[in-house]
Amino acid sequence: MKAILWLLGTLLALPVLAGPRVELVTNMGRLEVELDEVAAPRTVANFLRYVDDGSYNNSLFHRLIPGFVVQGGGYGTDFSPLPTYEPVANESANGLSNLSGTIAMARTQAPDSATRQFYINLKDNTALDAGSQPGYTVFGKVIRGEEVLGKMAAVPTGMNLQLRARDVPQQPIILLEVRRLADDAGEPPSEP
Repeated sequence: MKAILWLLGTLLALPVLAGPRVELVTNMGRLEVELDEVAAPRTVANFLRYVDDGSYNNSLFHRLIPGFVVQGGGYGTDFSPLPTYEPVANESANGLSNLSGTIAMARTQAPDSATRQFYINLKDNTALDAGSQPGYTVFGKVIRGEEVLGKMAAVPTGMNLQLRARDVPQQPIILLEVRRLADDAGEPPSEP
C-alpha cells in the first residue's frame, strides 16, 4: 500500500505536459496559443509547418465577425492568396469544442479541405463541432492575450471588393510574426 501511495504521490508531483505553444504577434498585440497535438496531431503538424516556414508572417486576419470568429492566415497584406500545402484530414471528432478562445481550422464545405487558414472563436460556437457531419477541427486555445481578441472584435468591418467578401476589417489586422515558443518558457511573451 505504501508503494502505491508513493507512486501516486510521485505521479501527481510531475509537471503537467503541455502541448507546443506559439506566439501570434499582431499589430494589435500578442496572443499565446497552446496547441493540442494529442487530440489533433495532423492538424497541429499542419499548422506548425506553416509556422516553421514563416509563411504566416505578414499575413492578414481577413475575416472578422464580432461575437463569432476572427479568421486569418490565408492572405498577404495586399490581399493576395498565399500558397498552401496539401489539405489536412479533418479531425473534428477529437473531443475538443469550438469554445470561446479556441483556435480551429477554416475549410470549405468539403470536410478534408483545411490548408492554412485558421480562426479563433470569439464566443462559444458549438454548432461548428462535429455531430452527424464533420465539423471544424479545434486544435488549441488562447492562453494569453485574450484582451487582444477584444481589440480585434472592435474593428469596423465591411465589404472588400478585391476579396469579394463581407466582414473584412476596415483597419488591417496584421499577423506580423507567428513563432514557436520554447517548451519550458513559463514567462509571458516579450514586448515588441
